[in-house]
Amino acid sequence: MEKNWYVVHTYSGYENKVKANLEARVETMGMQDKIFRVIVPEEEETDFKDGKKRTVMKKTFPGYVLVETIMTDDSWYVVRNTPGVTGFIGSSGGGTKPTPLLEEEVDFILKQMGVKDKMAELDIEIGEVVQVLEGPFADFQGKVEEIDMSKQKVKVTVDMFGRETKMELDFDQIQKI
Repeated sequence: MEKNWYVVHTYSGYENKVKANLEARVETMGMQDKIFRVIVPEEEETDFKDGKKRTVMKKTFPGYVLVETIMTDDSWYVVRNTPGVTGFIGSSGGGTKPTPLLEEEVDFILKQMGVKDKMAELDIEIGEVVQVLEGPFADFQGKVEEIDMSKQKVKVTVDMFGRETKMELDFDQIQKI
């Protein structure tokens, strides 16, 4: 069985809650080998409030969440019964499995969000030193301890005030030195 992207319909305004609920259910129900990434499609938008320029994240498809999964009865059940989910798009109902998104559709949405498929780009091995690019630890250097390709995350140990601190970062938050 292969993994594909599916569109899940949610109650409007519950997209981030559904993402958090689904990720928690994947952990507690041991579905990491069937349900991989959960994405709320959004893009940066600049607006002005009180005369100040600010950047906000705007949902590209309000009421929808993308789920990368291997569609089995178990994974279908877990996603379908996550609080806030009203159903899959592309399912005719009556227990039929939904139709996955086409690869071009997924590529378009991910590019629009600024998320490229970094799995091919990541040229880092365990033990190598990387630089943190963003967040509170920007410009810190650390050693790669673990690489999780399916979640596109790495665990990096950073020396902070003489003490080693382990942190989990996305592929796009680090760069090889």
